[in-house]
Amino acid sequence: MLLLAGTIPDKNMPLTFGEVSLQNGSLVADGQQFNRFQGTGAMISAALATIKYLQLEPAKVLVVGDIGDGQGSRELYRYLIDNIAELSPEVFVMHYCLPIMTLMRQLCQAVRESDKKPIMVADAGAMYAAKGANLSSEFDIMTPDPSEIAFLADPKATHPAYIAEHLFECDASKIPEQIDAAFRNGSAAKLLLVKGKTDYIASGGNILATVNEPDVPMIEAIGGTGDTITGLVSGLVYSGMEPKEAAVVAAKTNRVAGELAKVTPATKVAELVDKFQSVFEKHLCQWSEVCCR
Repeated sequence: MLLLAGTIPDKNMPLTFGEVSLQNGSLVADGQQFNRFQGTGAMISAALATIKYLQLEPAKVLVVGDIGDGQGSRELYRYLIDNIAELSPEVFVMHYCLPIMTLMRQLCQAVRESDKKPIMVADAGAMYAAKGANLSSEFDIMTPDPSEIAFLADPKATHPAYIAEHLFECDASKIPEQIDAAFRNGSAAKLLLVKGKTDYIASGGNILATVNEPDVPMIEAIGGTGDTITGLVSGLVYSGMEPKEAAVVAAKTNRVAGELAKVTPATKVAELVDKFQSVFEKHLCQWSEVCCR
């Protein structure tokens, strides 16, 4: 099972677990409908497109509304703590949620005590919680953006808004040294996919690959395109790809989809996701040993 967990910015969204599908432009799980245009929804939409193309078993999602008060996030953590062993996912993705370190520690403990450890992927709030709780190494993949890798590299920061350098002054030229620092500080997952003008794939402090073509500058102006990379890499790992290969293919897919969609700052992230099938059809066999099952 691929399990995708995260919060939705809708205070009326109850805690919902179930198989996810795309219906009339919206994501649906257990009768609950939510959008695919940002955050957790964009991540799930990208993963769904990937596993559908590869004809894999459907993904399950755990989503809940949270508008910043943390109530939904706490429900999400507690459900996972109580049920992760029984759910026994092959790949487990944690996305937007309030970074509650105590609950992240309990969740990682529950994963350790389960019969089979899943491949674990973290982005956004889950990544912040893992770093703050000194549990980054429990995760197999993290997908930070340039401000987030600066956060992972800063041993004193508890949130990307409090990195030593101002959030909007992040220097892309420093990303390689920040990657090295994140691994030295124990603040990185086993593999990092750093999203940006150049995408970096790194492990153990070493940069294994970079992706910078095609160069589609407008893609960085579209909300949710970092979330789609997380969904892509999660779906590709679920297909059996090694994490490094999945990260490279995810980065390439996002860029080529942006080129095909002729993106502008007004483009919706769903328009990008809708191009993934065309990208896979043309390039996936060339890029990897996984084509279509």
